[in-house]
Amino acid sequence: MKFTPLKAAAMLAMLASTASFAQTKAPEPDYTLAYSAGVVTDYRFRGIAQTAFKPALQLTADFTHKNGFYLGAFGSNVNWIKDFNNATKGSYELDLFGGYKGSITKELGYDLGLITYIYPGNNSGAAETRGAGSVSNANTTEFYGALTYNMFSAKYSRSTGNFLGFLNSSGSQYFDLSANFDVGSGFTVTPHIGRQNVRGQNGLGDYTDYSVTLAKDFGNGLSATGALVGTTTKKGAGTFYRDSNNKDLGKSTVVVGLKYSF
Repeated sequence: MKFTPLKAAAMLAMLASTASFAQTKAPEPDYTLAYSAGVVTDYRFRGIAQTAFKPALQLTADFTHKNGFYLGAFGSNVNWIKDFNNATKGSYELDLFGGYKGSITKELGYDLGLITYIYPGNNSGAAETRGAGSVSNANTTEFYGALTYNMFSAKYSRSTGNFLGFLNSSGSQYFDLSANFDVGSGFTVTPHIGRQNVRGQNGLGDYTDYSVTLAKDFGNGLSATGALVGTTTKKGAGTFYRDSNNKDLGKSTVVVGLKYSF
């Protein structure tokens, strides 16, 4: 077969097209593993201080399968078990979670899962400092369900047993509304409002928390956050959310964080 410049050009064009198609159609990996390490100036869980207004070091690990199934773990230092329940043990938190994410339509997604908050070795309740027999082991398990529409999300969580050490609190609930706005140049703004209901506490454990978080993605896995956080604990729950030093654990504050993901 005679090899002409025209045929050579056609062959090169075909090879280039095939290579381009191969690049755009690279197979999706079956799963991904992601890790991160970060620090925050004040660890807040649903608006309540977990580290006595001091910094926390936090680590995460996430496994995500392409079919929507996921597993993860989160770890942090904490102070609240000792400061709030006057326990002598319980300085760390380990969260284990798993669930499934899927789509109902192109814009509407859902997330169903289970999470357990573990405080290794904690003896919350042993001192019974908040009334005879009123406090138990702090470990807590919740199931949750969430719906996401574009940048908006709504989430419901419910405890399967006692909630964070409170006796007779099984079935405690948390309602979460939030949004995520991409404002460009790597910045996102996330407003949030939530409502915590703690069963068996005559309404004293119920409160609303709110926050506005500004995040900046610097690229290469590095990101930073600044959040204005507040609650209604002082007004709604009176002295309920106060530690052994009579500090309001839900007082308003600004939390700054830095995280590296890899």
